[in-house]
Amino acid sequence: MQTLIPLLVAIPLASAAILLLGGRLTDRWGHWLGVLAPMASFVLGLIAFFKLADLPVDARAYSTQLWNFIDSGSLHVGFGLLFDPLSAVFVLLITGVGSLIHLYAVGYMSHDEGRRRFFGYFNLFVAAMLLLVLGNNYVMLYLGWEGVGLASYLLISFWYNRNSAATAGKKAFLMNRVGDAGFAIGIFLMFATLGTTQYTEVFAGVAKLSTGTVLMMGLLLLLGACGKSGQFPLQSWLPDAMEGPTPVSALIHAATMVTAGVYLIARSNPIFSANATLQTVVVSVGALTLLIGCVIGCAKDDIKRVLAWSTVSQIGYMFLGVGLGGGAYALAIIHLLAHGFFKANMFLGAGSVMHGMNDQTDIRRFGGLRKYMPVTWLTFMMGWLAIIGIPPLSGFFTKDPIIEAAFNRPGWTGWLFGGVALLGAGLTAFYMTRLFVLTFHGPKRWTEDIEHPHESPWIMTIPLIFLAIGSVVAGFMMKTSVVTWLTPVLDPTGAEDEVHRITNVTGAILSVAITVVGAGIAYMLFRRGTALVEQPAGPVVTAARNNLYADAFNVAVFEKPGNWLTRGLVFLDYRGVDGLVNSLAAIVGGGSGRLRRLQNGFVRSYALSMLTGALLVVGAFLMVRLG
Repeated sequence: MQTLIPLLVAIPLASAAILLLGGRLTDRWGHWLGVLAPMASFVLGLIAFFKLADLPVDARAYSTQLWNFIDSGSLHVGFGLLFDPLSAVFVLLITGVGSLIHLYAVGYMSHDEGRRRFFGYFNLFVAAMLLLVLGNNYVMLYLGWEGVGLASYLLISFWYNRNSAATAGKKAFLMNRVGDAGFAIGIFLMFATLGTTQYTEVFAGVAKLSTGTVLMMGLLLLLGACGKSGQFPLQSWLPDAMEGPTPVSALIHAATMVTAGVYLIARSNPIFSANATLQTVVVSVGALTLLIGCVIGCAKDDIKRVLAWSTVSQIGYMFLGVGLGGGAYALAIIHLLAHGFFKANMFLGAGSVMHGMNDQTDIRRFGGLRKYMPVTWLTFMMGWLAIIGIPPLSGFFTKDPIIEAAFNRPGWTGWLFGGVALLGAGLTAFYMTRLFVLTFHGPKRWTEDIEHPHESPWIMTIPLIFLAIGSVVAGFMMKTSVVTWLTPVLDPTGAEDEVHRITNVTGAILSVAITVVGAGIAYMLFRRGTALVEQPAGPVVTAARNNLYADAFNVAVFEKPGNWLTRGLVFLDYRGVDGLVNSLAAIVGGGSGRLRRLQNGFVRSYALSMLTGALLVVGAFLMVRLG
């Protein structure tokens, strides 16, 4: 393990350096290097995973410090890595699903002039995400956190010559800085109160802190998690990230960046479990965000944006799980893993549709693609059935237990959050069925002379097949095994406080019933297609199409006052500070220019000046004498 774990990060990082610094020398083969790097890390991750599994349950953690990262006064931070059950499952998800996305990108980006640069950014992203989940202290986590933020900016705005892509990249970067500022202050608070940022030492010291300190620390960490995972109130950047190439959407929205916030809360479970108010806030954020994502997803016509808002909603389910605490921590993680398969599958499927439809993204202009893209249709269908929770696919085994755990939360809030989660399942079935039916079924709504639908090449369909298989079997395989595997890290204590309002069977029946209703309504409404032009919409649909006015709120509350303040400060600086300095300079310069005229070099002028001065002195003496 001593050399194995650092290589997980070093290999994709070295590949990124070669691709970004090697220039045109790597143009012909650089994309294959970009694919092999995460694959190599995946193989090493599997070896490390099996070595970890051979250890006794209470010894399944390997921590190593490579060097001193910060050593100043009483602050000592090592550049250390931790490989334990939680980080192990994230390593396998990041490198496994990430490798399939990299392979898909070889075909998707085959005609792009910047393909080498793209794979360099891709590998940098993977390296940063691996550092995030492998760091053994909060500073290392934050270092990977910021690396992921940088790489995501580079990938979202990859086609920087498009104004929409450049704007989306800046929006993602700036909104994430808001969350990151909260995360950084939370780390400062840890050091100020506990004198350390090491996981083991921080978690051991939580019991010594006051209730208010734990609450504040958790809220700051939650703010960082909301930024990275696109949760309320920092959710609006995530759908705009669709401006990047489709493999970027799959990597960011399925297996990596958006799951970082869930990882942060799960890793910090001793902090969040120590304060009931903090857990209620996390659950509230998750419940509200999953509803926001569902409502907006029902009104979108862009295939990638529907999937993006679906991600916002599904991450909301994960936040709901980690907020419930106890055994629900592990439930959130297994839903995260299953989501990595079915959402990557559907994003890459959307890219396959775009590939065959001349980059068209409007589902109103699709229809009847099933017979033209049979592999894409079949694999996308597996992802669709998985995300809406149809048994025996993965979503049924991962999302339904979270809904059940929400109902079983003590107090009246159990009914509230359980009802919200159940409603979200119905809405998810509605808008995902709408997406699937309008894309692959019904009458064709495209013209032969403009677009010629066709199946994608094998290098794009092979990853779809593997991800579709994962969408089918991942939930059943993980439900018990992964929960047991994560027990040493995610302490399930607190599960005994559940009320048990509904049983497993009752919860499954309710969830499947509302899913079937939602899917059935969508099928009946859209099986014959939809209008090709914008139709008049009521206030609810209009609000949903405008992202529930979240962007308008941000503009009105933050952007415009910020612009006014900036303009006022610029005016003050220009007219006030600069005006004062310039006025003094003008007075001195003008006065000296006039005084300079007296120094003209003529003796008669100097004599006249002396005579004038003498007369003034004599006049002054006479006035004094006569007075």
